[in-house]
Formats: sequence, structure tokens, C-alpha cells
Amino acid sequence: MRQILDLKELSFLVYGLGISGVSAVKFFKKNKIKNFKVWDDSYKKLYQKHRAKNLNQVMKQVDYIVLSPGISLVKNKHLIKFKKKIITDIDLFFLTKNKCKSIVVTGTNGKSTTCKLLAHLLKKNSFKCSVGGNIGNPILEVTKSKNSYVIIEASSFQLAHSKFISPDYAFFLNLTNDHLDWHGTMVNYLNSKLKIFQLQSKNHFALINKKVKKSFIRKKFLSKVITPKIKNYKKIKYKIKNDYLISKINDENMSFVYSFAKLINIGDRSFVNTINSFKGLSHRFEVFFKKKNVTFVNDSKATSFRATELALSSLKNIYWILGGLPKKDDKIKLSKFKNNIVKCYLIGKHIDFFRKQIKGKINFSVANNLKNSIIQISKDIKLKDGTDRSVLFSPAAASFDQFKNFEKRGQEFKNLCKKYAGKFN
Repeated sequence: MRQILDLKELSFLVYGLGISGVSAVKFFKKNKIKNFKVWDDSYKKLYQKHRAKNLNQVMKQVDYIVLSPGISLVKNKHLIKFKKKIITDIDLFFLTKNKCKSIVVTGTNGKSTTCKLLAHLLKKNSFKCSVGGNIGNPILEVTKSKNSYVIIEASSFQLAHSKFISPDYAFFLNLTNDHLDWHGTMVNYLNSKLKIFQLQSKNHFALINKKVKKSFIRKKFLSKVITPKIKNYKKIKYKIKNDYLISKINDENMSFVYSFAKLINIGDRSFVNTINSFKGLSHRFEVFFKKKNVTFVNDSKATSFRATELALSSLKNIYWILGGLPKKDDKIKLSKFKNNIVKCYLIGKHIDFFRKQIKGKINFSVANNLKNSIIQISKDIKLKDGTDRSVLFSPAAASFDQFKNFEKRGQEFKNLCKKYAGKFN
């Protein structure tokens, strides 16, 4: 692998000046790497001194193109002929001589929660660590030092173009259909995630979901392969008194964290004490409000049915709000959960997509938006009979048809629930 001194001898084009692209420019400047250009269709006034004047010519001349993760080759076909040159900000991190230990976490669901759990585990047990990547803080801007851990949340967008990733610990949590409009095929999506193992050495660890390993992975890796088992975690789960982690929804994430704890010699007592003090992330099966015998759950981060079915399996007597921008080829299979659902409320601009999949299977009505759904639920639920119920917003779809992102969508749901709580009677 190349080290920082070698990078000074190479030339780069930073393609895309979003958060990761700007962090790459700052990285080059900080490390006195002068031979780089930038390009972005939108931010034309940013870094004028380094702006590529002839984009195609520059792409031909440079050694590497540092591509922002949101840019798809499927939709930007002019980049395909330069595919061998394309790298990411995560590659720049691994091409730098780092004395820290690295943990890369990927998977369709649960990445952010797992990263936060790992960081909490390490910090509470006196290890230095920082978190970056897709979780928010650009990986090139994280604090790192000798013997510390750097936890990297890696999306399939980032991994698709990466070439130099070689983590000490690589986590592959799970795999379901997602982002196929970006990757083109399920094979491309899978292969992007497998990159976290390909350059590992025999001293590294690969933690892989058992179903993924059995169903999709045929090749052997040099690293030590571990398949975390939920049943091992469940042996100590009864000791954990944390509302956020009691449900089934985080068992898979916790099995990975528990396996990692064993690898770095954190005992069960320390593990349990640590996990009991963990505070969950917003918009991920977030129990944020209770009104008598009704529990309100904000699961806005659930942007596919695979993410939503975990919530449906963890609750009873559910008043479920569903809808948004559906994922390509997503299927809603309710046979295992329909007895948990009292009624479903459809929202968003793709009502027909969801109606076709649930019609005849569960009771539902069309609410069109979050406000209407909460008002309808307030009329449908009768608190006086004392039955425990759950109002679940787990939309199984992306937010972009009505909201800027899942955070805005989740916050709107929380605000509406508290506003109209007085109407529940």
C-alpha cells in the first residue's frame, strides 16, 4: 500500500465537492499534496485556483480520480472509461500511514447504530476511538492517534469505487435489495460490500453475517472469518436493562458488537454495564412518547421493507404508518406480521404501489400525509379499554417524495404525535 510520501508524487482530480470532496481537498492541502484539480457541476466558484479547465483532458492525465460517493457510474456514463482510476476518500485514509486500528462497518441496515455501539463500547472501556465516514464526520477529518480505533461507516456508494480498503476489523452486517437504481444490479451491490475483505491480511478479522456468508460468498479471505451468532448474545441479553435494546430489532447489531468485545477481551460484566448506558439513535426504532397505554415509535430510518419488518416483529397491536418513495424491486411480505397489525395508514405520492401489496392482507386506509394519519389514528384508538397499543411510523420507503431526508420526516412525525396526543381518548 502507498504511504503519504508517495501521494505527493501522484496527481489527483477531486470529482464532486460535497462533504467528502471538500474533506479530500483539505487533506491534500494539509499534507502538502499540490498536484490536484477539482470539478463539480454545481459549486463552480469553490476552489477556483484548482478547478479543472478541460475536464476530459484532466481525467486522462491524472493518476487518480477521488469521486464523491453520491455519483453513480450508471447515471454518469462518461466516467466509466476512467473506472480504474476512481478511488474514494476512504482510500486516501488507507493510503496514509495510520498507526491506529481501523474498523469498517457495512451492510444494508444497522450500520449507524452498530458504529455508535462500537464507539460507546470502546470509550467506556478506556480505548481511544473516533467515528467517521457515511455516519456524518468525513473520514479524512477524524482524530486518530497511535493505538486508537477509527470506526468507519461505509455505504455501498463509497465502497463501489474503493480500491485500497484494508481494515483491521471488517463488519458485514446483512444484505437485502437496496440502492439498485444506483448500482444497476444486485451483484454490483454485493460486490461493493465485499471489498472490505479483499485486501485484509491474516492478522485481520472479517465478521460476516451467517446468512450472507452461506448464500453469497464463495471465495475465501486471508483474514480470520467470524460469523457472529445471535444465540450467543441472547445468553446475556437478559442482563441488559436498556429500553432501546430490549426488542429484537437490534439483536443482529448486538451479536456483532458482542463478538468484537470478545476479540478485544472485554468481559461479559463490563460489556453489560457498558451497553446499559448506551443511548439509541434518533429515528431508529425510537420510543419517544407514551400516552397511557399507547407507545409511539419513530422508525423513519426504515427505508425498505427489510428494515420495517424488524419493527413489525417487535411490537403488538400496531397502528402502522407506511409509504414514501419505494425502493426498486422491494416487496412487502406480511404473512409473518399481519397478526401484529391492527391497521395500516398509507402516506406519500406512491399510494398505489403500497396499496397493491397490502390489499386483502391487512386493514388499511389512505391518509396521504403524516398529519392526516395521526388524526385518523387518534379516532381509531380507544384508550379506555386498557389494551396496550403501538403507533409505529416505519415507512419502508425513502423520504424524498415529501421530505428532504428521513431526519426531517421523523421529526415531523414526533412533533405531530405530541401535538395531537390530546385527541387520543
